[in-house]
Amino acid sequence: MEPEAFEICPYDPHHRIPLSRFQYHLASCRRKNPKKAKKMATCKYNACHVVPIKNLEEHEAVCVNRSAVEEEDTENPLKVSPPSSEQNDDTQQTFFPQKVVCENDTKESARETSPQKILRPGQ
Repeated sequence: MEPEAFEICPYDPHHRIPLSRFQYHLASCRRKNPKKAKKMATCKYNACHVVPIKNLEEHEAVCVNRSAVEEEDTENPLKVSPPSSEQNDDTQQTFFPQKVVCENDTKESARETSPQKILRPGQ
């Protein structure tokens, strides 16, 4: 079994974190170091890449994850059209979320709502 690789925390260089726990550590350390967190920025290509704000553009230009994200964008471009000036705000449809129910959920809820007989000793 290979030893796990460690990553150094951008908020505290004394923290050496196993890669499997690094994302969780970043969130925790960000909350514990709010002053330092204000000076740091997250890479748009990989959320585990946290760098000083002044170095963000430079990092994103050479980020190792950049090519993978850009390839996905070219393969499946998101087609978004801006709202036309002809549309009236009144004609736009409003989204009303509905509860999604699974088949198993309905069976369980039916059991919960049906009156249950209370068994007492000797019955």
